Amino acid sequence: ADWSLVFWTLCAIILPVLITVWCSFQRSRRQVLIRDIFRKSKHDWHYTDLFGQPSYCCVCAQHILQGAFCNCCGLRVSEGCLKKADQLFLCKEIMMRSNGGAHSSMPHHWIRGNVPLCSCCMICKQQCGTQPKLCDYRCVWCQYTVHDECMMDCLKIEECTFGEFRDLIIPPYYLSTINQMRKDKRTNYEKVVPYCRKHWMPVIILANTRSGNNMGETLLGEFKILLVFDLSKIAPAKALQLCTLLPCNAVRVLVCGGDGTVGWVLDAIDEMKIKGQERYIPQVAILPLGTGNDLSNTLGWGAGYAGEVPVEQILRNVMEADGIKLDRWKVQVTNKGYYNLRKPKVFTMNNYFSIGPDALMALNFHAHREKTPSLFSSRIINKAVYFFYGTKDCLVQECKDLNKKVELELDGERIELPNLEGIIVLNIGYWGGGCRLWEGMGDEPYPLARHDDGLLEVVGVHGSFHCAQIQVKLANPVRLGQAHTVRLILKSSKMPMQVDGEPWAQGPCTVTITHKTHALMLYHSGEQTDDEASS
Repeated sequence: ADWSLVFWTLCAIILPVLITVWCSFQRSRRQVLIRDIFRKSKHDWHYTDLFGQPSYCCVCAQHILQGAFCNCCGLRVSEGCLKKADQLFLCKEIMMRSNGGAHSSMPHHWIRGNVPLCSCCMICKQQCGTQPKLCDYRCVWCQYTVHDECMMDCLKIEECTFGEFRDLIIPPYYLSTINQMRKDKRTNYEKVVPYCRKHWMPVIILANTRSGNNMGETLLGEFKILLVFDLSKIAPAKALQLCTLLPCNAVRVLVCGGDGTVGWVLDAIDEMKIKGQERYIPQVAILPLGTGNDLSNTLGWGAGYAGEVPVEQILRNVMEADGIKLDRWKVQVTNKGYYNLRKPKVFTMNNYFSIGPDALMALNFHAHREKTPSLFSSRIINKAVYFFYGTKDCLVQECKDLNKKVELELDGERIELPNLEGIIVLNIGYWGGGCRLWEGMGDEPYPLARHDDGLLEVVGVHGSFHCAQIQVKLANPVRLGQAHTVRLILKSSKMPMQVDGEPWAQGPCTVTITHKTHALMLYHSGEQTDDEASS
């Protein structure tokens, strides 16, 4: 009886362990096979544990809760049908060989099932996707949908018009034709443009999947009708070389990310100017995914995107936006010292430069984020951390008596500084996540501030609490003046500085800010969006 008890006890312990080990082995083996298919496939497969809407496998037509989906063409399949789907269905291609050259056309690329909710049939104008099964068709280019019973043979070979956003899409035959022309050493690309359309303004999407609230990866799939580049996998300079294959002064770039991502892209555009590619320079629009988004706010694209505006409306806004210029500034930091052999630090400024409490908050925030990056995946958490460090500085006042440590010159004229803790040099209207710093409460006369007039606005603050008062319009900043050139001399001790949210601790030095160049940006009027949304 004792041996029998020991035996069954061991079975009760060992058997679950063996089953768990076997399941783990099978799961890891399955994951290796899935990753191998993903790596070799032309589809942009992604795996999900739960689909966001009722989904059906494109192979077996069964209802599925989890499985793989293609970010490019929209296919959805169960895990068991993944390999078969990869062999049966072609993905959307950005380059296709054409027999007709520049004036080629292409048929619709139909995918069956899982059509968008509330979509209507292009034939009968009735709603599609209403039946609880794999049904109806969708074209991956024009996004038109058709009922099973309305699908005719003529539709399968009908020319695709690319839908509402035909003027933004780069047709696959265009790139194929241009590629062949480059091989033949022909550069008269303008002859290909009539095939595309008269008012063609191709749009390239550059998305930073790591910005702010990590929405970039979701947007990669949302913008699948256009040409999208993931900036975590390809540098902007390389992606922007596509502009040299497109019509001059026609390309628009939508940057999905924070102000840092926008600056990264604008630096890559400056490299194009150095290479003599000025006529291919694109205009830049912004979809704000970062924490502050002050540049985006200044240009009318909003203080932050959280999915509240449909992707279709964003593309309409890009089509209707007006071109403007943005001043870009050179910030040169030269260290002091008799034996200083280091080269001066050189930065490019789009938004603002600062020394004092706001730079200290940014420095503490970045140090904290580098230690635990996983905690900073939400815009709300990021702002809460900024608030914490701002409150701490109100008590400690690490930057007090700044006026005794620095000298300020505006266009060569020395400015007598009052008792300050911080100095901020502005290029744009917004600062600190949505505050119009130069205006303050708006109850005092002040010169007009613009982002394209070649002038900088220089203000002072009395501390973190003063910054908070300005943000809620309870106080005005100390307006020190406007200038074309700003020179700041730090005489002693280390002080926190920042350029466009990139902070560092700086010893005695001379900071010189001069005009560098202009960037071609797109300005969007918020009133237009409100009118369209209400209608």
